[in-house]
Amino acid sequence: MENLGIIFALLGASLAALMAGIGSAIGVGMAGEAAAGVVTEDPGKFGKVLILQLLPGTQGIYGLLIAFITLSQIGILGGSSDISVAKGLLYLAACLPMAFVGLWSAVKQARASVAGIQLVSKRPDQMGKSMIFPAMVETYAILALLISILSINGIGGLNI
Repeated sequence: MENLGIIFALLGASLAALMAGIGSAIGVGMAGEAAAGVVTEDPGKFGKVLILQLLPGTQGIYGLLIAFITLSQIGILGGSSDISVAKGLLYLAACLPMAFVGLWSAVKQARASVAGIQLVSKRPDQMGKSMIFPAMVETYAILALLISILSINGIGGLNI
C-alpha cells in the first residue's frame, strides 16, 4: 500500500489532538462542576474559580498544536504528502507523548484544580497557592509537548 506512511502519520496527528482534547474536555468539565458549586454559594468568586477551571484545557491546545505541526511536516497543509512507511511510523511515535500525557495530565490536573477550587471557596486569599498545585501537573504536559515537537522536527530531516 503506497499511502501507508501518510496514514500512520495522520493517525499520530489525530491521536495527539483527539486524546489530549478528550482529557481537556473531561478536565474542564470536572473543574467546571466544582466551580459552579462555589459560584452558587458566592458569585463573587467566579473569576477566581474560572481560572482554575481553565487550567486543564491547555492539554487540548497542545495536542492541537502537535497535530498542526505534524500536518505541516507531512505535507497535508501544503507541499508533498508522499512519505515512507518508516517515516509515517516515526511521526506516529512522535505524536504519542502528547497524546497519552495530554489525556492523563488533563484529568489529573482537573483533580488538582478541583482541590484548588475547594480551597478558594473557603479561603479566597489563598488563590495563588491554589494555582500552584494544578500548575505542577502542567509541567508534565509541557514536557510531553516539547518531546513531541522535537521529535517531529527531527523526523523532517531524515532520508528514510
